[in-house]
Amino acid sequence: MGKLKCIIVDDEPLALELLEEYVRRTPELELLARCIDGVAALKMMEENPVDLAFLDIQMPQVNGLELAHRVGKNTKVVFTTAFEQYALEGFKADAIDYLLKPFNYDEFRHAVDKALAWFAPRRTEQPATPTATAPRSIIVKADYKQHVIPLDEILYVKGEKDYVRIRTVNGELKSLMSMRSVEQSLPSEHFQRIHRSYIVNLDRVTTVGNMHVTVGAESLPMSNSYKEDFMQRLTGRGV
Repeated sequence: MGKLKCIIVDDEPLALELLEEYVRRTPELELLARCIDGVAALKMMEENPVDLAFLDIQMPQVNGLELAHRVGKNTKVVFTTAFEQYALEGFKADAIDYLLKPFNYDEFRHAVDKALAWFAPRRTEQPATPTATAPRSIIVKADYKQHVIPLDEILYVKGEKDYVRIRTVNGELKSLMSMRSVEQSLPSEHFQRIHRSYIVNLDRVTTVGNMHVTVGAESLPMSNSYKEDFMQRLTGRGV
């Protein structure tokens, strides 16, 4: 198995330095980036696949728990924090491990070994034929609440810097998420990217112009880089 690509995220410079030292001492890890906040980490992970993320929990803007729910399904998380009361929430976020500051290299190495054990069979076995039922909804955090949104009610998703706007038949939600994480959450057989900033529900497309797509009553821009794939996907849908 090759090296795990990892990032470290902490708003304390000394904590970042210690984590970087531990990562560089561990031959099975490759450090992709060190980030001082969750927003920077989200941007980095949107552009680069990450296997393992070491996340502090208490950080400004986007805390570690919120960030853990926004990483892709193929990224595993190890929480690093000085507050033991977050342990239960950390494991609810499906974390590989939870390191309580101050921790030593042996404790860090134990967490890495857990991650290696998790990744090992997934990198050596042949992918299984999917048998699970496709999801019918997604869960999105907005206005300090968790919203369950049926997929068939989504018209389109619009990316705006660190946020996305999810337009549905009943209104709109604004959530602190990356376009990449939203795209990974939506089933590809029904949703298609038409622009860097737009993902549309194929079942809700009504008309297609030269460089725009109409969804519901709204006309959305389509870029050349996504046009060919989009038009192929529409074949047989009668649009």
